Amino acid sequence: MTMTTTSQNAPIARGRLYLVPAPLDFGCDETVNLQNTMPWGTLTVASQLQYWVCENAKSARAYLKRVNEISPLSSPLQALHIQELPREVHKKGDHTGNFDARPLLTPALDGHDVGLVSEAGMPAVADPGSSVVRAAHDLGIEVIPLTGPVSLLLALAASGLNGQNFAFVGYLPQEATERAQRIRELESLALKTGQTQMFIETPYRNVAMMQTLLQTLQHNTRLAVCSGLTLPRGVCQSDTIKNWRKKTSPLNNSTPTVFALGR
Repeated sequence: MTMTTTSQNAPIARGRLYLVPAPLDFGCDETVNLQNTMPWGTLTVASQLQYWVCENAKSARAYLKRVNEISPLSSPLQALHIQELPREVHKKGDHTGNFDARPLLTPALDGHDVGLVSEAGMPAVADPGSSVVRAAHDLGIEVIPLTGPVSLLLALAASGLNGQNFAFVGYLPQEATERAQRIRELESLALKTGQTQMFIETPYRNVAMMQTLLQTLQHNTRLAVCSGLTLPRGVCQSDTIKNWRKKTSPLNNSTPTVFALGR
């Protein structure tokens, strides 16, 4: 185990960084039963952590309050040390390496385990957090990913599209012309290589995204839409654009959705 020292040269074992998944119901009108969607081992580890790095302290506390109902927290909620990633990380992401997250891991250098959590799903996957993981590796801190829901993999498995070769491309442009152009580029790549192309959208733009997809994609291209994953009213549908145009869209503007297209 990597060691650091105090001023008296007494060795201190460094803490570990735990990547703690969160349920996929953030911002939704309904919540899931944590015991049905989160492994017991993950909830147990989360309940014992005193130090956290998160996107938003309020939503992190709300999640830990739910954890406490199943696996009691080792300390009162108000006594936990919760640090937020900067606002610019939320807006622009931290996957480019421009943000130095090492100061957030000071507790781990002092021997305390730290939890990294996003607002939904696995931190650092389609969410901020990669800078914290990268910093942990640079500081010699052990990184331990815990098991839990990952919307991209759930959607891919349910899509019927190529699960052997796929790419996640994040968010598409907001401007209509640029968005349509990007969709055509992704479709061309998918049809040429067979690589499934996956992307997400801010929920309030779900309907607009679906309309653009139906207007832009070729009729034989297959589109999969997975919305409200793990929720009781969640839906996963996959069909050709030709058939999608004949039926009512299952989407609304309030439920997180993963889109995937391919052949």
